[in-house]
Amino acid sequence: MNVLALNPFQTILLVCIAALLVASVVALIRGWTGRREGFVWLAVCLLAGVAVLWPDSTSVVARALGIGRGADLVFYCAIVVLLFGVWMVYVRLRRLRHEITLLVRHIALLEAERESAAREQGQPASPSGGDASAEADDEQDPT
Repeated sequence: MNVLALNPFQTILLVCIAALLVASVVALIRGWTGRREGFVWLAVCLLAGVAVLWPDSTSVVARALGIGRGADLVFYCAIVVLLFGVWMVYVRLRRLRHEITLLVRHIALLEAERESAAREQGQPASPSGGDASAEADDEQDPT
């Protein structure tokens, strides 16, 4: 297909896909994504670009897979990719919630130990649960 023969919708889609491709490469290089996820998104971007440049190629692949139309194949693949993406986000959020819970428990135990140690030494515990020297350090530290 001649690049000059692209319709405006294909041009807009290709620009968006190119931006996503560049963002995926940058994220992969900077380590913002894992290698597997980065390469999956690169493949998705490249396949989307091929489907936009050569729309008939999806029909050929769809017929080879026993699906009637290329648009149906693209739709089915999009559903699978979106479901997989939502599942990955759900798993990551569950893991983050678990890690936050563990962190909060650890901090609560440390504060309880500090208060217990302060009571044993006869020092009054500060109202916020931390010791007075830590609060003084926090007030002096600009960060």
